[in-house]
Amino acid sequence: MNIKKLTKSFNTYDVLIISAFIWFFGKFIRYVFPPLFELLQETYTVSTTALGWTFSIFLFSYAIIQFPSGILSDNFGGFWVITLGILSSSIGALIFIFDLTFGIFVIMMATLGIGTGVHKTSAVQLLSNVYPSKTGRILGIFDTFGTFGGVVAPGAVIIIVMIPGPIPGWRLLFFFMGILGLVFTFVFIKRVPKKTHHSEFRMKNNKNLSFEGIKNSFFKYSIVFKEKEFIIFVLSAILFSFTYYGIVSFLPLYLTQEASISPSYANLFYSILFIASISQVLAGELSDSIGTLPVMSGALGFSTLSFVFFMFSSNINLFVIGTSVLCIGLGVHSFRPVRGVYLMESLPDDISAGSLGIVRTLLMGSGAISPGIIGTLSELISFRFSFWLLTISIGISTLFCLFLVFHSDK
Repeated sequence: MNIKKLTKSFNTYDVLIISAFIWFFGKFIRYVFPPLFELLQETYTVSTTALGWTFSIFLFSYAIIQFPSGILSDNFGGFWVITLGILSSSIGALIFIFDLTFGIFVIMMATLGIGTGVHKTSAVQLLSNVYPSKTGRILGIFDTFGTFGGVVAPGAVIIIVMIPGPIPGWRLLFFFMGILGLVFTFVFIKRVPKKTHHSEFRMKNNKNLSFEGIKNSFFKYSIVFKEKEFIIFVLSAILFSFTYYGIVSFLPLYLTQEASISPSYANLFYSILFIASISQVLAGELSDSIGTLPVMSGALGFSTLSFVFFMFSSNINLFVIGTSVLCIGLGVHSFRPVRGVYLMESLPDDISAGSLGIVRTLLMGSGAISPGIIGTLSELISFRFSFWLLTISIGISTLFCLFLVFHSDK
């Protein structure tokens, strides 16, 4: 391969590459917990409901930081927000090397949620500004690479728990991730300021950071909710988020308990769910060509059919189960980057990060309650009932998006 071409490509896309690696780090931390649920139950002797709500706390903390991180990005630039986020997440991951009580474990989960939660909102704004003519492709690549954190997480759990020693393997896993996060922090600080417009790295308008300023900012940012089409889209995305975080939180446990397959196969299928995220690149490219709404409605419709297929195939054989999980992955991951493109197209440039932060808070809030609800219903009724609830949720999401296809001016 021509070294000069490779160097030129890296210099062109280095902001994307580094941001994507940090997103990979954040996604790995998020999706490594579900494969660890059985080990955590053994370590702390807690129920499925307790673990579900613990993961919900992680997601809630992730959700509540979205709007503040958007305001900070609009005032200080995304660089500083992303830097503080990856640095705090790395330090938080390193703390898991110690023998924590379950109460401290829950607090550290919330801390990791906040640290990893600031990245996406700021990075979408940053990448949209750096690559304005190909935002769909860039965000598709960004989301795909990040989602591969979910691909790697189950395999990493299988490998590292087999390492003998006085420290449980899952603690070592977080220690190694903390070190890697510090490396990403260093590279981000060294490379990104040189490749982005200098205004991104200056305090731009921090007079709005007073309490009164933040209150006024909230009303300014929330003006987008006056549009009926935007509200319908947000409702569709909220239902999608509830479904998505329900399945990524409990798929391994559902497969072992409801489909009676081994933990190894369950983790393999969990990886397949994220391997399917390669569809994000195609979906992003397609949205640049034919528009966002047709791609999103198609992705949601395919996801709904795939969920129904999954629910009826859970007791057949491994090939059919794996195929249904792959189809679900292709559908849900095709929706996610195009959702970001639609939002950036719908939001005014001067309030894009803050408004995106409000929307992401709503989306992540609905996603955050999902693990707790699904975990509780799995014990009160059954896992199958709770997963049918997820299927209905994404089906309604599809109907909302189809309404926009036929009634939107875009």
